[in-house]
Amino acid sequence: AVVSTQSGHYGRAVQHMVVQISEQRVNDKEISLQKKQFNEVLIKNNFSLSNIKVQYMREERDFDNVLWSLVNFKHHTLGFLKDRGYLISSQVDLQENGPQTGTLVVRGYLRGRGLDPDQLVHIPGHGHFRISKIVSSPDPFSESSLTGTVYESTNPPTLEMECEVDEMDAEQTWPTEQDFAEAEDAKKLAKRVPKGTSAYQAVWMLSDDEEEEEEEGEDMEDREGEEESEESEEEYVDLEEEESDCYKDSDNYDVHFEAEEEAAELKKFREARDDEQFPDEMDTPTDIAARIRFQKYRGLKSFRTSGWDPQENLPRDYARISQIKNFRMVRKSLLKQSGSDKPVSAGSHVDVYISDVPLSLKDSNSSSLAIFSLLPHEQRLSVQHVAQARHPLSTVDIKSKEHLLAQVGFRRYVVRPIFSQHTKSNKHKLERFMPVTGNFVASFYAPITLTDSPAMLFKIEEDSTVSLLSTGTLLSCDPDRIVCKRIVLSGHPCKIHKRAAVIRYLFHNREDIAYFKPVQVRTKHGRRGHIKEALGTHGHCKITFDKPIQQSDTVLLPLYKRVFPKWHFEYF
Repeated sequence: AVVSTQSGHYGRAVQHMVVQISEQRVNDKEISLQKKQFNEVLIKNNFSLSNIKVQYMREERDFDNVLWSLVNFKHHTLGFLKDRGYLISSQVDLQENGPQTGTLVVRGYLRGRGLDPDQLVHIPGHGHFRISKIVSSPDPFSESSLTGTVYESTNPPTLEMECEVDEMDAEQTWPTEQDFAEAEDAKKLAKRVPKGTSAYQAVWMLSDDEEEEEEEGEDMEDREGEEESEESEEEYVDLEEEESDCYKDSDNYDVHFEAEEEAAELKKFREARDDEQFPDEMDTPTDIAARIRFQKYRGLKSFRTSGWDPQENLPRDYARISQIKNFRMVRKSLLKQSGSDKPVSAGSHVDVYISDVPLSLKDSNSSSLAIFSLLPHEQRLSVQHVAQARHPLSTVDIKSKEHLLAQVGFRRYVVRPIFSQHTKSNKHKLERFMPVTGNFVASFYAPITLTDSPAMLFKIEEDSTVSLLSTGTLLSCDPDRIVCKRIVLSGHPCKIHKRAAVIRYLFHNREDIAYFKPVQVRTKHGRRGHIKEALGTHGHCKITFDKPIQQSDTVLLPLYKRVFPKWHFEYF
């Protein structure tokens, strides 16, 4: 895991060698077998063989080849360091200015893009601070270095991470002239309709492009429904086998185990297994009306093509964060500005005076200190998305919104992320547990990061140690990325007549049937239908499908709700 963490954060700068310890010469057949076994170990430890060259060391010339490859090894500059200035200290001094804060003086060689005294700097594990001044100091390895030059801070940026919440920001306002102009332009869009169609009827008619897109979406969802039905039959058999083996050792408890902790882990394991075997399915509650229990959910005709406004029903926490419109363009512009000349150039030996640093920094056991300059707006909080892949040695179940340690570039913090699918759609389905296979996206509240940065997630153990969970890269900082939680209510046919069927267990009263009547239903075998009417007072309903269904089929009603990360942020 240590090698995986190093390669995930700094790149795969690892040379793999197999050294022959035995004095006896090994034949070529045994050498190829040992290489194959070693390759299997590398794959198990999350290394890609396309980027790895394994060398077998058995002769003196093999060692010469390794030394030659190390000398000519291509060094890759880290993306989160090449566009900013940074300094690794050779001497640190904390001057007390008050009972809780002081001025930190960091001496060392400046690297990267140089440093501006009007920039903020970040100290890992402690946060970001202002620079009061930068003083050039004598270079211990050069006699001609300039000393005594002082660069004062004249326009220091703000340290505020959160925005001020405006209680009246969500109040309804009268439409402006621009709103009226946009509405008039929308009315002028040309649409081909039959002769004699009124303006009111034309609004409800789809254009040719919309009809083709809708048909493509329906065909794709039909194929997905058939695949899900085939997988569900196979997975149902696996579930019965797992449940039969689940209680073999139920009475053999170790005396060192805690009963409450074991019960919590068992509950989480069962939830993860049920979510894998029956994704998003749940029974309709009988003690509360479904229209009340699921009032925050909505039905979508097509998850891929149906619209969803990213600015509606936002939580209060979104008033505290910052959003950069057109993130890619702003990011490109700021990175271009960061490449301009700085007052203090890279390679200088300087003393950096950092103001208002907490005196608790003295308690850190590290003998050296690293500081990194921040680009504009990088101190502001936003919603950060990182693309991740699970580490093969990690097998623990991780639920969404658990406390995890995130390392993004040079910053690390404790967050409570939510997991979602990594797709190109404008809506992304929530993953209740961290996926074991494939790629996924973790979203959490964190400071804006403009540079390409590696990202890793760790689990914090009870003894304050950490274990690697996943590795990946920074995807974006976009609060408008929509993550939807899906639930699926299920019912079963009790009577079937051609394309019509009577469904039970989907609802338990007539009012719920009338409330969810506009939502389209589907079956596990890919059939689609609409609720026609309620039968009786116990929740039975009549549904008409596009094709006859089977008695063994299951009727599903998918509902969606947008979810947001849990507000939690602290430096680690």
